[in-house]
Amino acid sequence: MNSEPVNAYLYPFKSHYMDLDGLRYHFLDEGAGDPVVMLHGNPTWSFYYRDLALALKDTCRVVVPDHIGCGLSDKPDDRRYEYRLHRRVQDLTALLEHLDIHDRITLILHDWGGMIGMTYATRFPERIKRLVVLNTAAFHLPASKPLPRSLRICRHAVIGALLIRGLNAFCWAAAFLGCKGSRMSRQVRRGYLAPYDSWRNRIAVHRFVQDIPLKPKDLSYALVTEVQQGLHRLRKIPMLIVWGEKDFVFDRHFLREWTRYFPEAELHRFPYAGHYVLEDAGDEVIPLIEVFLEDTV
Repeated sequence: MNSEPVNAYLYPFKSHYMDLDGLRYHFLDEGAGDPVVMLHGNPTWSFYYRDLALALKDTCRVVVPDHIGCGLSDKPDDRRYEYRLHRRVQDLTALLEHLDIHDRITLILHDWGGMIGMTYATRFPERIKRLVVLNTAAFHLPASKPLPRSLRICRHAVIGALLIRGLNAFCWAAAFLGCKGSRMSRQVRRGYLAPYDSWRNRIAVHRFVQDIPLKPKDLSYALVTEVQQGLHRLRKIPMLIVWGEKDFVFDRHFLREWTRYFPEAELHRFPYAGHYVLEDAGDEVIPLIEVFLEDTV
């Protein structure tokens, strides 16, 4: 990250780093108490959870990593890091071991963070205390939902690289289209874009899109199948689902799958909110999460 520093007023946190096979893995570690681990998606970073982290740090231990290639973590090339789902889960597992976090974990999940976090959760259900789901997935693309054409184009090795890494179209589109209730302010938009300021620094943004598993031959397909088949292990764990209904990717088709797998989950829909539901509806969502944590002690 070179040109646009992160606004310290918007992001008033102390940075922590873990050595991950020679790479710097950035994370926030705020407060004390039961651990609340927040996992971001693409093309965001821990900045997405800034207001929620501030709200919870007085009562919980808030841990928010930046996936490798994202945020304030290192952004290696493909020779130094395998940008695949299984590696993301390995990284999360290593971080929680490093922090001696083994039980009573609340996972708060958005976008790709859902697939990463739910892989961990299905492997270690006994460690999970609660789950909070924000416009994400933990299963294959629903049969009723075609992958948007824009994402299919972005998966292309050459065209996608030009759009995402060259023109920064993915990050800019997310910053402008991710909010539906109100337009993202210039300062907040700068915060989201700051880590992704060059071709080199946008590698993870492209690789996340390319790693979306659509067919059995795709490298992460088998792992998503494993997680989908293991969701029953989490049925008794309290779950809060918060959903922005104007998300053009994680839409009603995905929400229907969540409610099918977890019919007893507490559900709150926000008809005016988009993909970045914490930006569009944070004033309502954050109190909902606080109450959920209090009610599920």
